[in-house]
Amino acid sequence: MNRRHWIFRISGLVAATALPWGTAGAASAFPLTKPKAEWKKLLAPDAYRVLFEDGTEPAGSSALNAEKRPGTFVCAACNLPLFDTAQKYESGTGWPSFWQPLPDAVGTSTDFKLIYPRTEYHCSRCGGHQGHVFNDGPKPTGKRYCNNGVALAFIVKGAPLPALRT
Repeated sequence: MNRRHWIFRISGLVAATALPWGTAGAASAFPLTKPKAEWKKLLAPDAYRVLFEDGTEPAGSSALNAEKRPGTFVCAACNLPLFDTAQKYESGTGWPSFWQPLPDAVGTSTDFKLIYPRTEYHCSRCGGHQGHVFNDGPKPTGKRYCNNGVALAFIVKGAPLPALRT
């Protein structure tokens, strides 16, 4: 590896760690902010690890991957509605996948954790890491929002949506 190549890789990693979404919920980045200690008290350990430490659950581990009833998928941290079942599809990846989020529900950033850039998406309200978006999904968008199941809660159609956390 030559010096220029090494400098390019290191600068990408440094830039990625300096961005506000690298902390998934930095104080100035999202409308709902809580100290990580508060999120840790509210969430199951695996959900906290995914949502606020940018973890990933094992493929095929979420019951939500098979969820097909009409309803809404909400952020497991703040309860913001993120996806409707009508936009869910079977991607074959082992994670719940959607071709489109609800309007203004998610924000995106560039993730360099695997060295090459990927598009991460997070809850636009609390900043909780949801997953990554890829350009290999079905029409009409061609997008695949590949979501961690522990980062979501499912609310069946007809049931009241949970109150947004404050």
